[in-house]
Amino acid sequence: MVILPAIDLHAGQCVRLHQGDYATAEKVAEDAVKTAKSFEAAGARWLHTVDLDGAKNGKPLNDSTIFEIVKNTDMHVEVGGGIRDMETVEHYLQRGVSRIILGSAALRDPAFVKEAVQKYGKKIAVGIDARGGKVAAAGWLETSDVDYLDMAKRMEEIGVRYLIVTDISKDGTLNGPNLDMLDKINNSVSCNIIASGGVSNLKDIIDLYELNLYGAICGKSVYAGSLDLKTAILAAHRISGKHMHSEEAMDDFIEQYFQKGDLIPAIVQEAATGEVLMLAYMNRESLKRTFSTGYTWFYSRSRQTLWNKGATSGHVQKIVSISADCDDDALLVKVIQTGNACHTGAHSCFFKNIWNQ
Repeated sequence: MVILPAIDLHAGQCVRLHQGDYATAEKVAEDAVKTAKSFEAAGARWLHTVDLDGAKNGKPLNDSTIFEIVKNTDMHVEVGGGIRDMETVEHYLQRGVSRIILGSAALRDPAFVKEAVQKYGKKIAVGIDARGGKVAAAGWLETSDVDYLDMAKRMEEIGVRYLIVTDISKDGTLNGPNLDMLDKINNSVSCNIIASGGVSNLKDIIDLYELNLYGAICGKSVYAGSLDLKTAILAAHRISGKHMHSEEAMDDFIEQYFQKGDLIPAIVQEAATGEVLMLAYMNRESLKRTFSTGYTWFYSRSRQTLWNKGATSGHVQKIVSISADCDDDALLVKVIQTGNACHTGAHSCFFKNIWNQ
């Protein structure tokens, strides 16, 4: 499950609202860029941002701050608030934003959403913000008569792959998410559901994971200190790594290990003895196949193709565990080795002793 810390922007400042009420705006951080960097340092790969002024006025008003965040971090940034036309969608995407969230526009102009999805696919998400089960709009200042489940099904038919779902009564309260609402919508559509509103602590993260959701947005709990972001991210990675429920979730999980390049070194170690068997390289696709098959796949730099260890010799490597180093730029792969690991016939590729003390 993907954890997305949140930055809500009002007059260029990081604020939090209580149940969407602009009158309750509380400044929670001094500098948006520094706050984003602190989230990245804690391990966040995605950042959820909302232009509160833009949502209220129907046009971007804090976009310059968002672009500074994109410029000064390596995180994927999703943006919502005041995005009502294709020009604004492109205004953000062309400047490095990874995903656009359509809210009021999705309610009032589904044809626009369909056009955006057809052109930009997974880069388009829809926010479904509900009050009493009915979809709200215009920065939550208006409430429609459209049921949130009906809205979700309409968006699914259009081709939307991501829905960000908020129970407004839970937002900013630290009283826990609306698990019943989230479970209903997750079981009603095939879209990836990102929960928003009410997350207070690590138990809430686990509860959301158990609903088989794609992601969870954490705002006030991180600023208030009731949820440690680094712990939440580590927990989500640990419980999600073996149980990806969608191709998008797998892609997002894998992407964090390729921030510095298209290849990552993988040190292969025999689980039973601790002996280092070999060093090889993985790209995104070989790591994905390793996860999905349970056996090692690598990328050959010389042949520029994927290869499955033992496919011809029968000397396969069954995965026991995969660990990342502290910087997420190298992998330790523990395996059960069948036969010898080295093409020379040696059990380990590291058999040439060149120095002893």
